[in-house]
Amino acid sequence: MALSRRALLAAPPALAAIPAASSAWAQGGAWPSRPIRIILPAPGGGGTADTLARIFANEMEKRLPQPVVIENRGGAAGNVGANLAARAAPDGYTLLWTWAGTMATNPALYRDMPFNPQTDFTPVILLGSVPNILIVNNDFPARTLAEFRDHARANPGAINHGTTGNGSSMHLAAELFASRTETRLTHVPYTAPAAAVTDLLSGRIQSMFNLVTGAQPLVTSGRVRALAVLSEQRVPQLPDVPTATELGMPGLAFGTWFCLMLPRGADPALVARLNTLANEILADPATRQRLEAAGMALDGGGTPERLRDYLAAEIPRHAELVRLSGAQLN
Repeated sequence: MALSRRALLAAPPALAAIPAASSAWAQGGAWPSRPIRIILPAPGGGGTADTLARIFANEMEKRLPQPVVIENRGGAAGNVGANLAARAAPDGYTLLWTWAGTMATNPALYRDMPFNPQTDFTPVILLGSVPNILIVNNDFPARTLAEFRDHARANPGAINHGTTGNGSSMHLAAELFASRTETRLTHVPYTAPAAAVTDLLSGRIQSMFNLVTGAQPLVTSGRVRALAVLSEQRVPQLPDVPTATELGMPGLAFGTWFCLMLPRGADPALVARLNTLANEILADPATRQRLEAAGMALDGGGTPERLRDYLAAEIPRHAELVRLSGAQLN
């Protein structure tokens, strides 16, 4: 759901006693006095998260006297890298750049989680989001969101939608649509988005609830038809595509969002400094242009408490969509 209209729920219960940061910061030393690593719980290679994180790290480095290095640690839908960050010292030299799937979806998707998103991390800031968008093959008869819904109602299970796997944002966006519109779609999971796109273009599948970043080149080139963006506001990358809310279907906003975390037990003064730095970066016009060009909606920023409350709201929301989907891993 778009961050601008998220109803923030009450914060989670207070954390149990947490260890004090045994760092130069806690001892009154200067921070940073050595390189900072940002763990990105996904493989490298130019994906949306990787691109956005590197832009942000570059901006941090401009404002700090030490290098800021991205460390890609993929595996288990982000669990491997996030767990590594959770076990790091809370001294400000290991940060986690993470997103909705790892922090909000995985707790419901995985039977055995190696970390708790709410108690094993210290929130720093909510950064922004990338919404999903419904795209269809050009030969598909529905030309509007309402026609897509009506076709799905008249032909239960006949519309195939491709995703990047069980529990992905594409999968949960489709489950949200089906739940809200009382329709039934057929899920076709793929191991990579390129394979799903190939089948969409050939007509083997009829639809995808892709992320805007993946759909933009397909839409602008005319290779697929965009029916609606699942966000509260139109996206600058595709300004002519209406939102589901505009088209009379509120409650369909969905996408992935990004946040910055420290390990549990970080010094509050360090958290405040990083939060101030991150807000400064997000407010910089040139940086905003770079992030927006890479696909991020600039609806983040604010206090660590905003991220804490947002996560508390998102976890049960994602859990319900996972339940509806029937997806389960390990």
